[in-house]
Amino acid sequence: MKAPVIALLTDYGDQDFFAASLKAVILSIQPEAKIVDITHAVRSFDVREGSFVLFGCCRFFPPGTIFVVVVDPGVGTSRPILLVKTKKYFFIAPDNGVLSHVLDADKPERIIRLSNEKFFLAGPGRTFEGRDKMVPAAAWLSHGCALEEFGPPLRSFKRFKISKPRFFRDSIVGHVLSIDKFGNYITDIPSEMVSKLLESERKGEPVLRLGKAVTTSFRKTFASSKKGELFYLPGSLGTIEIARREASAYAVLKVKQGARVEISLKSRRT
Repeated sequence: MKAPVIALLTDYGDQDFFAASLKAVILSIQPEAKIVDITHAVRSFDVREGSFVLFGCCRFFPPGTIFVVVVDPGVGTSRPILLVKTKKYFFIAPDNGVLSHVLDADKPERIIRLSNEKFFLAGPGRTFEGRDKMVPAAAWLSHGCALEEFGPPLRSFKRFKISKPRFFRDSIVGHVLSIDKFGNYITDIPSEMVSKLLESERKGEPVLRLGKAVTTSFRKTFASSKKGELFYLPGSLGTIEIARREASAYAVLKVKQGARVEISLKSRRT
């Protein structure tokens, strides 16, 4: 593989030696690698956040990219480390659900339990498997080593339940997938689902409800709203987002990830 892309996503932060160590190991095995830092700022141990961040960006990488995902509260335990091949990509990650979103959208073709010590570093302990096992394997994989060399096949992997939005005659019910750095709520409601609702035979004002908040303001861009206004709009991932212009929706609503979101054509309730 010429100049392979290896993309890193972790909860290591940038202030310690952890992230730099991953890159050093990769380059010592594969000097031609193009290393991309997706982020090292996932909240510590937050597997669901890591899963969503990976889902949000991985589809835009070139085919053949190797993703190394290290959000791993169970480091050093008996939980497997996965090497997964999909139609376009490779993923190396702990078997703790962190691949749930991407493998829901992009079905795995092969799943390997990463176990062949031939591809590992001789680390001094069991607390840094990202450095000692995952990135060395990624670097050797980029040299073209066959998948079966890395370990035995697995039939399944751990995943958490991903809620799906539901469309009713006069409403849509979905959930908050994530809250971004700006305080915008990213939902799982596809934008085209809202268009379908508005084109239905039912007439009425579209109303969005999130927690105790109610808004009828539907916009196409952030700039088309009033400063500080709470509104919703089609987001960059093709789903509905809830925002405030030049302000944080989360700072006002304080509703957390997983919360129920409803968009309906019913009369506004007070």
